[in-house]
Amino acid sequence: MSRRRNGEGSIYPVKDSHGRVTGYRGYVWCTKPDGGRYRKYVKGKTYEATRRAWFKLRDDASRGPVSADVPRLSEFLSYWLKEIVQPNLAPKTYQTYELFVRLHIVPHLGHKRIDQLQVKDIRQWINKLTRTCQCCAQGKDAARPVPKRRCCAVGKCCQGVLSPQSRKDARATLRAALTCAVEEEIITRNPVAVIRLPAPRKSKRRVWTVDEARRFLESARHDCDPLYAAYVLIVVLGLRKGEVLGLTWDRVDLAAAELYVGEQLQRIKGPLIRRQVKSESSEAPLPLPELCLTALKLRHEDQSADHERAGDAWIETGLVFTTRRGTPIEPRNFDRSFDRRIIKADVPRITRHSTRKTCGSLLAALDVHPRVAMQILRHSRVAITMEIYTEVPSTATREALRKLGQWLEDTQT
Repeated sequence: MSRRRNGEGSIYPVKDSHGRVTGYRGYVWCTKPDGGRYRKYVKGKTYEATRRAWFKLRDDASRGPVSADVPRLSEFLSYWLKEIVQPNLAPKTYQTYELFVRLHIVPHLGHKRIDQLQVKDIRQWINKLTRTCQCCAQGKDAARPVPKRRCCAVGKCCQGVLSPQSRKDARATLRAALTCAVEEEIITRNPVAVIRLPAPRKSKRRVWTVDEARRFLESARHDCDPLYAAYVLIVVLGLRKGEVLGLTWDRVDLAAAELYVGEQLQRIKGPLIRRQVKSESSEAPLPLPELCLTALKLRHEDQSADHERAGDAWIETGLVFTTRRGTPIEPRNFDRSFDRRIIKADVPRITRHSTRKTCGSLLAALDVHPRVAMQILRHSRVAITMEIYTEVPSTATREALRKLGQWLEDTQT
């Protein structure tokens, strides 16, 4: 081996009290991110193993600053969630990342030093996720009341492994965290970046036909359902559940027949949170067709009656959809009401989010142009709605909603 230059570092044997060589250590002079110089050490049981680690460290030092204190993955993920994700991303995104970190990443990889993570470690971790029953790993069955235990706690493993999509999401979470570690110069490369997973097969979600959507709304109107107006906004305008529950009266202009979506209501780890919608494009005004306008006027009358009956017990929130005392509607209770209405209307059961696709189907059935449908559904890219690109004036959006509302109104009369 060629002679090392001054200041480059060295490798030397480590001896025990009897003078026997038990291993080797080496060090390289590195530069900290703040510009300071320090010795960073590597060690190994054999000279060759130490020499390989020494060369790697030397190469890392030649490319730029090397962090002196390299944390374990669990420590870094805790920092990443608290200092990077929570202050800068949506609460729901933080909740999702925290869930994957706590349940699927830290139990398997958290003990490893972040700079010692290798591609093979990531592959073994993902492969383990395909075999690990989450019911067993998380003690889900053991947490159930004794009479309701049915799998792991009674010796009958249910083989509840993560779905392909969840494994892909877990990998994406770790990749995002380690990308941050690279940006902060804690590590020089992201070992997750080279991992590729097959794209999960997308199951075709059931959506309502135009006639089924009409029957659903007819049922809610006939029974004077207090959430009738919410169902209209979801089916006709494609609003999300959180957007409907977070809608306030100051963003509804009944005179101008316009609605502005500004906030959404979500429950994040306990408290209900009102937060801004995803993007500025989501806040663009939506013209209200006659059906939506009529439904909102009815809702205003019903809420005024609730206010009068509640008297001093009324809690003013400014929300369009509230309980009989003015408090926000619990998102889970909304889902339960939606499911009960499906049964009463005798229409196929679909997820609440599938109503957005139903809205798209309704627009397509009325020969509404894809660009107009994109504006109504407020997709960020027209490719999400349909892979067609063209320019449509804003008046076309109003006309499309007018046609849709008029058509549904005619079928209900």
